[in-house]
Amino acid sequence: MTDRTLLALLCGAVVGGGILLLIVAIRGTTPREETPSLFKRSTGADSRRQLTRIGAGLAVALIVLVVTRWLVLAAALGLLAAMADRFFGGTGEERRAIERLDALATWTEALRDTIAGAVGLEQAIPATAVNAAPAIKPGLNLLVDRLRIREPLPSALMRFADDLDDPSADLIVAALVLNARLRGPGLREVLSALADSAREELDVRRKVAAERRSTRRSVQVVVAITLLVAAALVLFNPAYVEPYTSFVGQFVLFLVIALYAVGLVWLRKLAKIEVPERFLVRSGDKRAGRAGDERMEVVGG
Repeated sequence: MTDRTLLALLCGAVVGGGILLLIVAIRGTTPREETPSLFKRSTGADSRRQLTRIGAGLAVALIVLVVTRWLVLAAALGLLAAMADRFFGGTGEERRAIERLDALATWTEALRDTIAGAVGLEQAIPATAVNAAPAIKPGLNLLVDRLRIREPLPSALMRFADDLDDPSADLIVAALVLNARLRGPGLREVLSALADSAREELDVRRKVAAERRSTRRSVQVVVAITLLVAAALVLFNPAYVEPYTSFVGQFVLFLVIALYAVGLVWLRKLAKIEVPERFLVRSGDKRAGRAGDERMEVVGG
């Protein structure tokens, strides 16, 4: 690819991006409830890490562009470097979900045992929050603080479910909300059943995670070998990759990389554990809408 062709492609990309931004600015955008997993927004320390990854992706793209003068390859490797955690970072998310479920099961058992001593929920929750696991301890501390300022127990429990944002937690909180409103018997038996169910789900998740760990490692090895072989061909055998310097060659390379990216996204989706949607939604949640109101009515009896 000549310098003039490369400059023309860069100018075309800049003009196309400017037109796209102009159209978006004129039409405006509508807020979405959730962002895709590959482009998840974050705040605080996560924002700094995200900026670091974006900077690393830009640096990789510039280095590849200078070395190979292939715009398509530079853009692809830059995106791969910037979003490497999205493609290959599923283990951390899966581990945090397992730890949160384990903490919920342990807390449910502790709450059941504390209630067995003829102690009400208002006293049992602060007593069990002291020794709670770190995965749910911040949410429990907020729940205890709300109870100390005399917030009604059902409302505080609903906000606790929002803090955890976990479908498994909704089952436990729903039982607590019903008991807090109706003050009926049988809460200890219900918590026992929920704790057993959480333990069974935890065992299944751990088995699935162990099986997927080897698959993820195999995918990482394949990607690493592919990149090493491509780099060796570009650096040590430029005559072999000479056809890719033309415009047609760049288009063919774009198709190959696009198919490769589709395969990575597909493997990422396969490696992600599908969990049911939350059903315990506060009626005041704007994102819930009318469906959320109906769900809250069902939970509240």
